[in-house]
Parts: sequence; C-alpha cells; structure tokens
Amino acid sequence: MSMNDFQRIGRVQADYSRCIDEGPLERWPDLFVEDCMYRITTAQNYSEGLPAGLVWANTRRMLVDRVSALREANIYERHTYRHILGQPLVLEENGDGIHAETSFLVVRVMRDGQSDIFTSGRYVDRYVEVDGQLKIAERVVVCDSTNIDTLLALPL
Repeated sequence: MSMNDFQRIGRVQADYSRCIDEGPLERWPDLFVEDCMYRITTAQNYSEGLPAGLVWANTRRMLVDRVSALREANIYERHTYRHILGQPLVLEENGDGIHAETSFLVVRVMRDGQSDIFTSGRYVDRYVEVDGQLKIAERVVVCDSTNIDTLLALPL
C-alpha cells in the first residue's frame, strides 16, 4: 500500500468524523458505497462472530433514512460527539479492497456542557475506490464495552 492510500484513508476518516461531530450529518452516507454494510456491535459479539448489532444497515439508503429519522422523527436529548481517532492500520489490500482498523474514542457533549466518554473501540473497515475516491464498503464499529448507553442516536 502506498503512502497516498494511507493518506486517503485518513482523509475519509477525517471527513467521516467531521460529518458526525460538526455536520452536516446529511453528508455522512455519501462516504459509503451504495451496497455498503454499517454495523455497530460489541467486542464480545465481534470476537464470537455474532452478526447481531445495535445498529445494522446494508445500503447507503438505510443510512440516509437513519439521518432523516434523526432529523424528523426521533426524540432524544440533543447532544454532540467529538471523535478522537488513532492512525489507521492497514491489515490487507486485495481484490475486494483495502482492509483497515482504526481505534476511536467518542466523547459525548450534552447541551448543559457535560462531557463524558461515550464509547471507545475500533472501526473494522473495507474501502473500495469509486470514481477515483475511496469509499467505505463495510464498517463494523466494534465497541470495547458491552455496556452501551441507550442514547445511541447519532452514528458512531
């Protein structure tokens, strides 16, 4: 893998975090291919190969619907996230894309200003090139803790 690919993965990660942390959240699904996989699960479920997750979407359209629901239908206490990302580690590059992992820490900031560590974990990703840009074909958000707050409204 070239340094350019490493930088491109870093750019996708930065764009991803910014869409969620700063907005516009509506741009977040654009970072994925149409037939993508986005799943949030626990480290225990992931290590045991259990496919169930807290969030599961297998198309970009499902991600668009999730954003629409957040904006128009869901009722939750308003908050923001701040993502802190580690360096991506490329595990493999083969015919189906670039496989990488990136550690993350997400801080949740409530409207009253209270900040708490919301979750930590790693992104287990597969990237593919589409029209000269890297896109996320698969993202499994593997949370370190099995204790996930019920307020999982925003994407991780």
